[in-house]
Amino acid sequence: MKTASICAIGDEILIGQIVDTNSSHISRALGSIGVRVKQISSIGDDRATIMTHLDNLLRNNDIVMVTGGLGPTKDDITKEALATLSGAKGYYRSEAQMEVIESILSRRGIAMLDTNRAQADVPDTARVIVNKLGTAPIMEFFFDEGGKYGHPRLLYSMPGVPYETINALPDVMEAIKSHFEMDGILHRTICTFGLAESVLAKTIEAWETALPEYLHLAYLPNALYGVRLRLSLYGAGEPGRKEAMDNAISELYTLLGNYIYGEGEDTLQTVIPRLLQAPPAAAYQETISVAESCTGGLVSNLITGVAGSSEYYKGSVTSYANEVKMNLLNVPEEILEKYGAVSKECAEAMARGVATLLDTDWSVATTGIAGPGGGSEAKPVGTCWIAAAHRNPFTGTTEVVSRMVKSASASREVNMQRFASNALNLLRLMMQQKLL
Repeated sequence: MKTASICAIGDEILIGQIVDTNSSHISRALGSIGVRVKQISSIGDDRATIMTHLDNLLRNNDIVMVTGGLGPTKDDITKEALATLSGAKGYYRSEAQMEVIESILSRRGIAMLDTNRAQADVPDTARVIVNKLGTAPIMEFFFDEGGKYGHPRLLYSMPGVPYETINALPDVMEAIKSHFEMDGILHRTICTFGLAESVLAKTIEAWETALPEYLHLAYLPNALYGVRLRLSLYGAGEPGRKEAMDNAISELYTLLGNYIYGEGEDTLQTVIPRLLQAPPAAAYQETISVAESCTGGLVSNLITGVAGSSEYYKGSVTSYANEVKMNLLNVPEEILEKYGAVSKECAEAMARGVATLLDTDWSVATTGIAGPGGGSEAKPVGTCWIAAAHRNPFTGTTEVVSRMVKSASASREVNMQRFASNALNLLRLMMQQKLL
C-alpha cells in the first residue's frame, strides 16, 4: 500500500492566524484512491526547515503533498526550496499557467507585475498541473528508482488557497494513479447518537475485537454529531474483503439499533427532513417549529442550514426571558413558579406552545443552564430539559416526550451544542417511532 505525508507551509499556520483546512481535503482525496496518510505536519517559511523536513518525508513515504508558500511575495519560498531539493538546473515558464494568470488579473483589473509573471516559472525538474482557479501552478516532482531516495517518490506542491487546492485535487489524484498502482482503501462512516464514546466502545467491544486485521475502526466524537464510527478497509481489491466489511456493518446495525441515525456525512438535521419526506409521511407535508431558551437559536440554525428547509420548517421563538415564555408560548405562570424555567413541565409547555403559535405538526423545545454561571445544587450548569411534540393529523391530539440532558463540560459553547443536538435527536427518535 502506498503511503503519503502532508506538509502545510506557512508562518501564518504556526502562529494560529489561519487554520489549515487543505490537509483534511488532501487526506480524504488520497484515501479515496487507496493511499494511506501517515503524517500531517506544519512548518514555517524557513528555507532550511523546508528542505530538511521535505527530504525526511520523501525518505519515508511514497508521496509527499505540500501546500502553501507559492505566492508572489518574498516570503513564499517553497518553489526555491523544491528546486534545490530536486536538483533543478534552472526554470522554465509554464505558458498554460501564464494564460490563467493573465486571465485572472485581467478580470480583476489588476496590472501584470514581474512577480505575477514569475509565478508561472517553475523548476526544470517539475511537471506543471495547471491551477485553473489561481496564479500558483501545481508542481509535480518525480524521483525515480535511480534517484537519491532509491525508490520512486512523488512530491506535489499545491497552492495555499483552499478552493484552489480542492478544485485541483481530482487532476492530482489522476496524476498519482498514472505513476503508482493502487491497492484500494474503502471508508464507511456510521453515525451514532445517544451513547458516550466510552459506553459505545464497551457496547461494541467484542465486535471490534473480532474485526479482521484489514479492517480498522476509528471513533470520531463531536458535540453536534454524536460519535461517528469510521471503518476503513485496506486492500479493498482482495477477494472477500468488501463482503466482510458489509457483514461487519450489518452486525453493527444489529448491535446499536436506533443509536445509529445515518452514514457518511449525515447529520441529525439532514436525517429529519428525510423522515418527513419519505412515504407515507410525505403526503401530509408536515411542518416543524422550535422553541429555544438556553440554546439561543442554535437548534433553528442547524435546521435551516439544510438546503430546502423552507419546505418543512416554519419558524421559532427564542424565549430567553420568562415573560416571553408566558406571553408568546403560553407557558403557565404557575409552572414557572412551581417548577422553574429549567424543568420538564416548562419544556413540554414550550413545545406545545410553539406548535400552537406557529401551527406546526412537530416541535422541539430546549430550556437549561449553559453556564458558566447560573447553576445551583439542584440544577447545576449543564442541565437541560428538552421536549418534542407531535400533533396527530387524524385526531388533532398532541403527544409530548421529554428528557433531561446533562453535560459535564465547562464550556458554554459545548453545552449549547450538546443541548441542541440532543433536541434534534429526540425529535428524530419521535419521528422514527411515528413515521416509520
